[in-house]
Amino acid sequence: MKSRNNKISVVLVLLSLIYVIYLTYISNNNLLVGATVSKAKNGDIVITNVDEFSMASYSGIEKGDIVKSINNKKINTNEIKMNKLKNVSSMIVERNGQNLELKMTLFNDKNFTTYLIPLIFYIVCLFCCLFILKINESKNLLSAVVLIIFLLSASIAYISAGGSAKGDMLSRLIMVVTLISVPLNYLLFLYQYFKELGTKLFDKKVFILYLIPVINVVCEMFRSHLFFRDYVPKLNLLAFFFLFIIVGIYFSIILIKNKDTEQAHIIKVLTIINIFSFSPFSVFIFDTLRVFKCTLCFFFFSGFIYAANTISLVYQFMTNKIYNVDFILSRLRYYGFLALTPTIILITTIELIRSPESEFYSVKLTFLIYIIMLAVFYYKEVLDFRFRLKRVSERFNYQDSIYKFTQLIRDSSSVSQVFGELKTTVLEVLLVSRAYIYEVSLDGNIKPYEEINSNPYHDIYQKQFRKVTSEIGKIVEFNKGFVMKIGERGGKSFVILCLSKMNTPRLTLEELSWLKTLAFYTNVSIENVMKIEELMSHLEEIKQQESNPVWLKKLMYTIEEKQRSDLARDLHDSVLQDLISLKRQCELFLADFKKDDDPCREEVQDKLVQMNEQMSDVISMTRETCHELRPQLLYDLGLVKALSKLVAQQQERVPFHIRLNTGRFTASLDLDSQLNLYRIIQEFLSNAVKHSQATEVLIMLISIQNKIVLHYEDDGVGFDQEKTNEHSMSMGLSGIKERVRALDGRLRIETSEGKGFKADIEMEL
Repeated sequence: MKSRNNKISVVLVLLSLIYVIYLTYISNNNLLVGATVSKAKNGDIVITNVDEFSMASYSGIEKGDIVKSINNKKINTNEIKMNKLKNVSSMIVERNGQNLELKMTLFNDKNFTTYLIPLIFYIVCLFCCLFILKINESKNLLSAVVLIIFLLSASIAYISAGGSAKGDMLSRLIMVVTLISVPLNYLLFLYQYFKELGTKLFDKKVFILYLIPVINVVCEMFRSHLFFRDYVPKLNLLAFFFLFIIVGIYFSIILIKNKDTEQAHIIKVLTIINIFSFSPFSVFIFDTLRVFKCTLCFFFFSGFIYAANTISLVYQFMTNKIYNVDFILSRLRYYGFLALTPTIILITTIELIRSPESEFYSVKLTFLIYIIMLAVFYYKEVLDFRFRLKRVSERFNYQDSIYKFTQLIRDSSSVSQVFGELKTTVLEVLLVSRAYIYEVSLDGNIKPYEEINSNPYHDIYQKQFRKVTSEIGKIVEFNKGFVMKIGERGGKSFVILCLSKMNTPRLTLEELSWLKTLAFYTNVSIENVMKIEELMSHLEEIKQQESNPVWLKKLMYTIEEKQRSDLARDLHDSVLQDLISLKRQCELFLADFKKDDDPCREEVQDKLVQMNEQMSDVISMTRETCHELRPQLLYDLGLVKALSKLVAQQQERVPFHIRLNTGRFTASLDLDSQLNLYRIIQEFLSNAVKHSQATEVLIMLISIQNKIVLHYEDDGVGFDQEKTNEHSMSMGLSGIKERVRALDGRLRIETSEGKGFKADIEMEL
């Protein structure tokens, strides 16, 4: 069942349709409205009355005229209906004994503007009303009824202008009441609309002013009996202007009171529309009355100019969006200022060069305009960049806001802080009052990223949420805001929902580009912050486990090998070369010294020989140190050759026998793994020299399928594993264990006091 409000709206629409049908009848039958005729006793058709300010009056018809013919034909009684003449385009009347021909061309010439254009406007408003009725079926809002009343009053006032201009009394009365009440209907709609949004703009006592159009209609009805009947049209104008001023005052008060609220923007939009629509209308009416002294122009042009205001408001509410007036005005100010100087220069110069005897005037003018336009663009460049002139207000300075946002997120250490800075930036720049972050999973599940105490908005905007998850920066607008994807991580999309209590303006191209830029910056920031958070969380877990991860061990050993390599290179390139040079000089000096047979120098010669031998030992030791720090043979020929050389070098210095078996090792390893195995064997041999007191050492390195096995065994004194921490050998074993863990391998040790030492290392390829 239809609601009460919708029933009222339907009744109003039907009444307006009936009235429009009546006006259509008047227009189609082309009645000479304003002239009353009667048939005299002698059979003549006499004009008995002519209404002031009617079509008949403006056509030149006067009371007492005798109609001789209509449209160059004798009078037919069918052309007289209800004492009115119809289908009249021309007529011949007798006045003071003379025949006068009067042409009614005003009917046909003005029929298009007095009926068809207003009818089109009425049809547009009618469709708007039907649209509002459809929307209001479920909402049942009183503001919808008031909006329909406003649309119908504006369109009826417009279409009634034609009927009033033809002298129809009913059209005149309806036009007076609808036109004068339009400003009040406008105010009533705003009052009810904002009231439903939870804001009371002003006291409703102002609507006692509806008595004014009632008084004007009464004066119009009894105009012929009033002593001031000639001033009634002007009273109608004064009533309209009075109400227009009242509406303007209320708009100013509302704008001042709500300048810091969410409603400020829409009030500003409506104020500007009101001023631009009513001001030209008001000025033109005064000018029309002063120059033409006729009410016809008033009734016709008033409806036409006022249509601008109605169409603007219809657009706002049919699209559920409003224009971003602040942004438009800031640009108009900028370009208006920019156009001022070239306009003055152009007009002045054209006036100076224009003369009848001037040759090549067109060529000069073309060249001048081209030069001035060129100067305009250069002038713009200077204003924009040299003086850093801002084309828009600070609120819409998108470049500065992006720079500020990047500075803020640079110090953010968590995803919540990044989202917080994003919401703050959006709320500062755009006309939205609330912003929320949501997570959207791959299966379409939506949940808030932060706690929200109010209603879950994601239930309302589920369709919009799912639309934006396809790409970063995608935006979907709706009546009171928009949603935008700002990032993704781990199969989840992050979406920002921006809302306002009012219908938000349509996002401009600049705003869309700005929002997408913010989305890309936010996505990069949350990816970096999340990676850092994951790394910190992983490090905390490792800290609790009291064990370094494999990747960290590999990194540490890689750094260690690099430092060893750098140190070996420095020793080889500097210290070793200096020692070799010094030894060579000593040998040359000793050779020259032996040529001298002086016996006193034998003691000096012995000292030189001893020094030369010591330098040889230092050089040899430095070479071995460089090789240990960076086993060049391993880099050149691989692990097996490097181990063979290592064992051979150690065998020369140690008191035990070393056996190395690598015959079954055929695996291909990366350089880091080879270095770690080399260092492990090097550490085993070092521990054997220091602690084992062994006579036999066995080292086996083999590869079996996808596994590598390193076996070390000696017949030394061994040790008690339970007392490993107290044993000095624990330092060496600790390094071996860390390297085995870096290789993601397993270490098994078998030893006891007096029974030698065995170790097996297994690692997967």
